[in-house]
Order: sequence, then C-alpha cells, then structure tokens
Amino acid sequence: MAATTLNGPDDVRANVGKHLGYSEWITVDQDRVNLFADATGDHQWIHVDVERATSGPFGAPIAHGYLTLSLSNYFLPQIVEVQGFSAGVNYGVDKVRFPSPVKVGSRVRAGAELAAVTEVTGGLQTTIVITVEVEGSPKPACVIDSLSRWLV
Repeated sequence: MAATTLNGPDDVRANVGKHLGYSEWITVDQDRVNLFADATGDHQWIHVDVERATSGPFGAPIAHGYLTLSLSNYFLPQIVEVQGFSAGVNYGVDKVRFPSPVKVGSRVRAGAELAAVTEVTGGLQTTIVITVEVEGSPKPACVIDSLSRWLV
C-alpha cells in the first residue's frame, strides 16, 4: 500500500510542494548488481569484480548509477498511488544526479516530493523529486526529477 494516495486532478494540484512519504528499505546485493551488469553489458570492475573493487577507490564494489536510478520504478508505487485518471505514463526525467555511490550490501530507500504540476493536453504533468538515500549516509545516492503524465 502506498504511503500517499492522490485522487484526481484537484487532489494532485493541492499536494504540490508536499512530501509524499518513503518506500521500504531494500539491500542492494551483488546478485542484483551482476544481473544489472548482464542486462546492460556494463561489467566494469568497480561493479562486478569484488576482489579488485575491495581495494579500489570505494573500498567495495558499487552499484551502477543507472541501477540506482532504475530502482525508482520499484520505490515510487510504494510512495504514491494516483487515482482518478484513465492512465499514467512515464514522460521522462528533467535531471538526474548521483551525489554518492551505493556500496554493495547497503540498504537504500526513496522519498518523494511532488514538486510541480502543469496542465497538458488531455491531463496533467507532474514533477516528482525522488531522492534515493543510503542508510547511514549523509548524502543521497540519486536525486531524480521524474516527469509523469496523468491522462483524464
């Protein structure tokens, strides 16, 4: 069940500027990183060579930045459910940043804020700022300005 439910265009508009909640924590394990490497062809040693990465710049293998970004699709439905529209579609992202790495074995979760709503033909466009945090880290791992279209 989502932390926040928004029902229809008026409710979406009324929640601009509000924090929508947090997802559950998940552990980013080496198996997940290896599967992502296989899916994308990115087998850079800092991700998949545990022995070498342990003595590398991060002291451990790290998740791909784009793996961390892709987890937003897992986290966002835990945070917000939007009802009262015929469909919702990903429209893209305005900005993505990776302020700190996710070491394999770390726990991550996301929080989200509804930053903006604009009228578009056939519905609304929302900008939701998704911040993926690493448990115990002062800096987020990923900050995403995610764009969605909600069709009436």
